[in-house]
Amino acid sequence: MKILNLGSLNIDKVYSVEHFVSAGETISSSKMETFSGGKGLNQSIALARAGAEVYHAGAIGPDGEDLRALLEDSGVHAGYLQTLDTVTGHAVIQLTPKGQNCIIISAGANGELTESYIDSVLAHFAPGDLLLVQNETNNVAYAMRRAKEKGLKIAFNASPISEALLGYPLELVDYYLINEVEGKALSGGAEGDNEAILAGLKARFPKAAIVLTVGKDGVLYQYMDERACHGIYDVPVADTTAAGDTFCGYFLACVAKGLPAAEGLRMASLASSLAVSKKGAANSIPTWDEVEAFGRTAKSL
Repeated sequence: MKILNLGSLNIDKVYSVEHFVSAGETISSSKMETFSGGKGLNQSIALARAGAEVYHAGAIGPDGEDLRALLEDSGVHAGYLQTLDTVTGHAVIQLTPKGQNCIIISAGANGELTESYIDSVLAHFAPGDLLLVQNETNNVAYAMRRAKEKGLKIAFNASPISEALLGYPLELVDYYLINEVEGKALSGGAEGDNEAILAGLKARFPKAAIVLTVGKDGVLYQYMDERACHGIYDVPVADTTAAGDTFCGYFLACVAKGLPAAEGLRMASLASSLAVSKKGAANSIPTWDEVEAFGRTAKSL
């Protein structure tokens, strides 16, 4: 199975702060660091480091060539990546001493993907391959429809949540990889605990596999009558920025390898735990060998 990730690429500016800035407040940061990021780039790197055959499609500006090089160095096929006459997407991230983050995104080139470009990339993929999309680029709905017409499976990381997302052809999605906030929105506003959110999602998308990450409570999975869950691991938290993207990439890599869902949840949970122990986004994503080694000694919370 080949995986096509039609995803965002960002230059991340990370500001270390004691607390998130409030309305009307001006604060100083103790440090500013620049990292490569974007949900799309992070997920492609996680897929590649987990051993998947992944192709990245998307756009950067002339200031983003380092992102192309990072993809290629990480084992991602970046031949479909286009350079446009605009700025690369970027993010401003506040990072607290406890590793929590608050993020502002500017789309830049991520918002300039044309339908003809998407068609030209999809022409290289066949039934049984998988399209991965997030909600940080434009024309996501078009890509979903065209991919399904070609017989591809679709995985959707529905982040960030927006009203426009609710108009997407969500019934075409085969794998949902979402957190509690996203799950609640997609379920139609299900009230109650995580089980209620999962039930609401299954009622709305009965043919899809649901992977619902629930913070310190780990992850819940359901596909038809198959259920699984997994907890998180005890690690010192430095930065949670790439945790969800690492989880997403590792889980889908396990799908591509034909591994059972329970094993996919285990490997993805181990990988995301390792990712939060390092600062930065793409640079914090571990390799498959690192995850396997960590799994031999990791302690669950």
